[in-house]
Amino acid sequence: MRLSIHHRTDYRFSEPQAKVVQLLRLTPQSHAGQNVIDWRIDVNCNARLRFGRDGFGNVTTMLYVEGPIDGLALTVNGEVLTEDRAGMIVGVGEPLPPAVFLQVSPYTRADEAIGAVAAEVAAAGGTALDRAHRLNSAVHARLRLDPGRRSGALGAAETLAEGHGMAQDFAHVFIAAARSIGMPARYVAGHVFRRDRPGHLEEAAHAWAEAHVEGYGWIGFDPTTDRCPCDRYVRVATGLDYRDAAPLSGMRTGGGVEELEVGVRVGLAGGAAQD
Repeated sequence: MRLSIHHRTDYRFSEPQAKVVQLLRLTPQSHAGQNVIDWRIDVNCNARLRFGRDGFGNVTTMLYVEGPIDGLALTVNGEVLTEDRAGMIVGVGEPLPPAVFLQVSPYTRADEAIGAVAAEVAAAGGTALDRAHRLNSAVHARLRLDPGRRSGALGAAETLAEGHGMAQDFAHVFIAAARSIGMPARYVAGHVFRRDRPGHLEEAAHAWAEAHVEGYGWIGFDPTTDRCPCDRYVRVATGLDYRDAAPLSGMRTGGGVEELEVGVRVGLAGGAAQD
């Protein structure tokens, strides 16, 4: 599937800023099942961009803007050719061993309730792959999607207790439960093409998880939809939790209040027919 992605971020400041520095994780990588055809980042003012990689292997862009500046718009446009590989991740440079993704992180602390879900999944037996799929379904069954909840506002335990959250929150619960039964798991930020509303402007990108499954390697699991990522998904960044893969993070020099507006649109490139 050939997907087009448009991601716009608008910053507005109540007072002019002397300097703005942002770390961007907005650029996907090519690997088996995902070929980046075209990708560019545009800024509506004079800015310096420095490209690199972080410790998780994500492509990063450092953005430097000298003020005075009272607003900033970042626009990402790209096309990616995808193939359904049943969620299996192949051909990605892995700078870290899977064991790193067993450690607890701020948004993935498991409490007694998460441990109980994980123990129930593990007790059912089967292969490691069976357990991963059952865990994906168990998280999906226990949470209600709530797009209005603020991204990353609560950790996995609080999300499960409340019974609802955003895609980021579903991923955190899955990761916390997987790690509690000894299965390495990591957070994934990216995009998904929604057949029910193609080209619709979303307020945030998508998120899911990957588990390192014995005998297979890394496999993606999306507890929001209770499925493995397919050719409708574009994988952008990974980490221990949301903070490590956040599309934007940074600082500014100046007072006042910052307002942020995000719009993400994913569609079929070149007017391709929807299958």
